[in-house]
Amino acid sequence: MEGVPLALQAGASAGPGSAAATSRVPPGLIPSSSSRSVTETVNGSHDFKIGGYSLAKGMGIGKYITSETFKVGGYEWAVYFYPDGKNLEDNSLYVSVFIALASEGTDVRALFELTLLDQSGKGKHKVHSHFDRALESGPYTLKYRGSMWGYKRFFKRAVLETSDYIKDDTLALTCTVGVVVSSTGPKLYSIPVPDPDIGLHLGELLDSGINSDITFEVDGDIFNAHKLVLAARSPVFKAQLFGVMREKESSVIQVKDIEAPVFKAMLYFMYRDCLPEDCELSGSASPATCTVMAQHLLAAADRYGLDRLRIICEAKLCQEVNVETVATTLALAEQHHSAQLKAVCLKFVAANLAAVIRSDGYEHLKESCPSLQCELLKAVAGVEVDAEVEIPVVVNKKAIIEVWEKVF
Repeated sequence: MEGVPLALQAGASAGPGSAAATSRVPPGLIPSSSSRSVTETVNGSHDFKIGGYSLAKGMGIGKYITSETFKVGGYEWAVYFYPDGKNLEDNSLYVSVFIALASEGTDVRALFELTLLDQSGKGKHKVHSHFDRALESGPYTLKYRGSMWGYKRFFKRAVLETSDYIKDDTLALTCTVGVVVSSTGPKLYSIPVPDPDIGLHLGELLDSGINSDITFEVDGDIFNAHKLVLAARSPVFKAQLFGVMREKESSVIQVKDIEAPVFKAMLYFMYRDCLPEDCELSGSASPATCTVMAQHLLAAADRYGLDRLRIICEAKLCQEVNVETVATTLALAEQHHSAQLKAVCLKFVAANLAAVIRSDGYEHLKESCPSLQCELLKAVAGVEVDAEVEIPVVVNKKAIIEVWEKVF
């Protein structure tokens, strides 16, 4: 019986019904499967800046300032900062910081890290990390929406207020959340891809001036650039340098009605697709100086058709709107057709009318944009507009008369 498997030989001699008669399938023919379960964390972080710390302290024990919600691992989260602490027994000696589950969820397991940033540039950050202790204590479980993890005694207040963690009356926190998830299936491996760096290289090209083929004179300052880069970024430069209306061949193009620092910042953006830091951008870290620079940049962006830069400037001006700047910003928004920024300014004026009227910028607004007075009046008094016939319907006629007499 040469060549017959051993199990068949045994079956032939033992006869049917015996245990030895059960045949075995050769190992190579047995169907098989495998699976793998992986438990890991889905991580995400959120930066939370707390400005006006000196005004926030004293608000009371248990009172908090909260961040915007942010999403990690399919759940919403928020950072809660207690300037006077969360614990009555500590008598406001400590500030408290917590991370809260801000969306619906049950038994959400996660790891956390809270970092108070050293703003001196020395890198001596204060880190409270749950990630380091994961093997010892395991993930923290948040039972329901509103559950928190954090520290009642996050930092001693007296020490904090004389430390490098506060700069310009502002604290900076970074919150990292790692939501625990389990999955079954093959592991997908990936190779990290670096962030895009074309802006870095084009910026180096601008700084070096290599093969520059166009020169601008702005307010007595000289700027060298590259026609192709400018034309690719700006339809105005494209027409000016290569279109039928292009200027006569000249080694230097004079640029008027724009300041040299503004033109320099605009070139920086056109090559790098971002703006420098505020202090580098305007030569000063003061909010007022940065606001003026953003206003000038918005006008330049509109002039040269740089839509992304214009929106960046609108967003920055929106963040920095206040009683002193809202009138000039509103006039700028009207002149450059910035609808979103204009709406924000009108809403701010409506809520702060008396203070805005006393500001220096209000006279400029009345002189430069007299047509805005009607819109201001409607914003303050409360007017609804019929979308079909575009006829304003006065909600409060008495308020209209009072505002008219007060303002105009």
